Amino acid sequence: MPDEQPGRSFRYFYLWRWLPGAGKRSSPVFAELFRAPADNWWGYVTNGGSEGNLYGLYLARELHPKGMVYYSEATHYSVQKNLHLLNMSNIVIRTQDNGEIDYEDLEHTIRMNRHMPVIIMANIGTTMTEARDDVAKIKAILKKLAIQHYYIHADAALSGTYSALIEPRPAFDFEDGADSIAISGHKFFGSPMPCGVVVAKKSNRDRIARSVAYIGSVDTTITGSRNGHSPLFLWHTIKRLGIAGLKSRAIHSLATAAYTEQKLKALGIAAWRNANAITVNFPTPSASICKKWQLAAEQGNSHIICMPNVTQMHIDLLITDLKAEMVLQD
Repeated sequence: MPDEQPGRSFRYFYLWRWLPGAGKRSSPVFAELFRAPADNWWGYVTNGGSEGNLYGLYLARELHPKGMVYYSEATHYSVQKNLHLLNMSNIVIRTQDNGEIDYEDLEHTIRMNRHMPVIIMANIGTTMTEARDDVAKIKAILKKLAIQHYYIHADAALSGTYSALIEPRPAFDFEDGADSIAISGHKFFGSPMPCGVVVAKKSNRDRIARSVAYIGSVDTTITGSRNGHSPLFLWHTIKRLGIAGLKSRAIHSLATAAYTEQKLKALGIAAWRNANAITVNFPTPSASICKKWQLAAEQGNSHIICMPNVTQMHIDLLITDLKAEMVLQD
């Protein structure tokens, strides 16, 4: 958002990293994390990941009014609502067993409709299994099919922030082929209120910009007036932790997830997780365990999301409850 007036910065997206001893604003954090084009990025703080996804789809529709949207069956429920609101044609693609999009089905389906512009809704961490769709693989499919007109939006609500801080780095950002990325601020960042961030190419944003005289600015967002506290909470987290602190959070969460998976397997429970994911999947336990630990359930499966506030002590307490229940069942 380099074109906005500095005095309006927190109304939009200017969340800057404050370099120690620098005494001035430095580089834009999210644009750097997502490797956005140096002179072609813009973004703002949203009310949540769903609004970020709506914004990405809105930009895609304005660029490709006759485009077909492709998304996997593991995509968040809000995307279908967004597509209905925007009146966009869409096709659901199969998923693999781990929740990742089925690339063969995607390629076959696009080939059947290759006369239409392609709009991809890629999941960077699905709701139940935290599966990541590989944006680089999707981009390769589009190149293979000689698709000239396309748009890729990455729904990175949970995994986006920390995926940029781990190795090997998942293929999900602008350099991998994304045209816009949305994350949630109340998940990994831990904002006390729902919020999010969307980053897009400025050249695409300019397609929808409209000057509004009485506010002395351009209208480029989904919602006009927004919560002014959300950007401050995000800025505070960035200022307090820095990139090194966020990376430490990611490493902690991954270690807790590995510990959780190991402890569940030691009990004879078929636990598993996707590569470099903080979500551990396992068969849904009893209703009483689910109620006590607020475990989500879908088609006989539940998960534990090892956010930065989750510790091995929490996991041990859950394991104790599961053990006690197993003894009663015996």
